[in-house]
Amino acid sequence: MEKKLGRPRSEKTKKAILSAAYELLLENGFGTITIEKIAEKAGVSKATIYKWWANKAAVVMDAFFDAATVRLPIPDTGSTIDDMIIQVNNLAKFLISREGKAINEIIAEGQFDLKLAEAYRAIYFKPRRLDSRYILERGVSRGQLKEDLDIELIIDLIFGPLFYRLLVTGDIVDETFITNLVTYTFKGIE
Repeated sequence: MEKKLGRPRSEKTKKAILSAAYELLLENGFGTITIEKIAEKAGVSKATIYKWWANKAAVVMDAFFDAATVRLPIPDTGSTIDDMIIQVNNLAKFLISREGKAINEIIAEGQFDLKLAEAYRAIYFKPRRLDSRYILERGVSRGQLKEDLDIELIIDLIFGPLFYRLLVTGDIVDETFITNLVTYTFKGIE
């Protein structure tokens, strides 16, 4: 008896669904996506989508992070302040990009969908935060920062203004803003 090879087809189908959801996200935004539209674009049934994902938010989140997760290398210039400037600048460039604008929509939608908010925090922002924590802890171990710093608060002090501009005021986020933001934060914690 010959074995059936269902797994490769399943992976191919899953990739088609993720690709369709991601394309719809970039084309039309999160609010206009439906499971029906994803199924139609991927050439699958709604039941096939529900086999792997509980709802629209779950499939769109997986699609977004499958296609657009930025693997930001952790800089190591020897200077903690320079490393943080690079780290914040890389994240800001991503958030301003076409793909990054989708995360802004997902954040907005997460205000009404707690599971979605939990997902983007765990999948995208927690790893970015851990990268920043690593840079700051390395700065402490090198003697560039005080040992008694509240590293979580420092991360909030650096990234809070970035998201405030991106999500609330719409003011310019450029390299000058980021350099000033990180420099002023570090002066404040000296």
